[in-house]
Amino acid sequence: MRTALAAAVLFAAPAFAEAPPVTSPDDRTATQIIERAYEHAGGDAWVNPESLLMEGYGLFWRGSEGFVRYEPYRMWRVYPQVKDDAHAADGRVRIEAFNDGDVVFQIAFDGTQTYDQNGLVEEEADSERWSSNFGFGVIRHALDEGYAVRRGPDDYVDGAPAYTVHIIDPAGGETLFNIRTEDFAVVRVGFDTPRGWHERIYSQFYRNEDGGWLQPGRVRLYYDGVKANEIYWTSFTTGEEFPVEMFRLGE
Repeated sequence: MRTALAAAVLFAAPAFAEAPPVTSPDDRTATQIIERAYEHAGGDAWVNPESLLMEGYGLFWRGSEGFVRYEPYRMWRVYPQVKDDAHAADGRVRIEAFNDGDVVFQIAFDGTQTYDQNGLVEEEADSERWSSNFGFGVIRHALDEGYAVRRGPDDYVDGAPAYTVHIIDPAGGETLFNIRTEDFAVVRVGFDTPRGWHERIYSQFYRNEDGGWLQPGRVRLYYDGVKANEIYWTSFTTGEEFPVEMFRLGE
């Protein structure tokens, strides 16, 4: 009786598909993977950009309020030619968010000093403010002199196989990138910040023109594995000239 019961249980047990192994799909070097990522993202215009303006909306987690939609949500960026520290403020940047016509926040860096909607920010409060905003751009400098790159254990991002590449900047900081094996799109970045381990996952890519700049339409942001917000970039332009005054808020 017991034998028959055990057999019945054995044959009734559900069958589970074996998970595919996470292995290196090929022997490409980290340098070769980054070069292919450059090509897919838009070539030299993407690697050596002058400026970028992105516009859209953001969903920010506000606890009991759930996700609150900030719209419009905008970011202006003027890129530096040299980058020695992946997570230090450089070039120029301005980010702003609105809700029902009111300013939620504004923050800007003019190349030297930081400003918010109230004006100049004290230097003591400036150091951590940018720690999570700068990090992705280091991939554009990964093959510059003074940098080092190496492969890590490959992974899956949103269910798709992805290479893992570590980029070490001249200041000694390390930034992890995942690059999708299918098309070499950069789909994840990760690095340490004062708020914890920060990750961004990129998806819904689009271009304004064939072969041009590849823009992620959706960016999900996490700290220590917990989602903080996600940004939807619905439009972008590149190569515009932005006067330095627009990065000096409150003046």
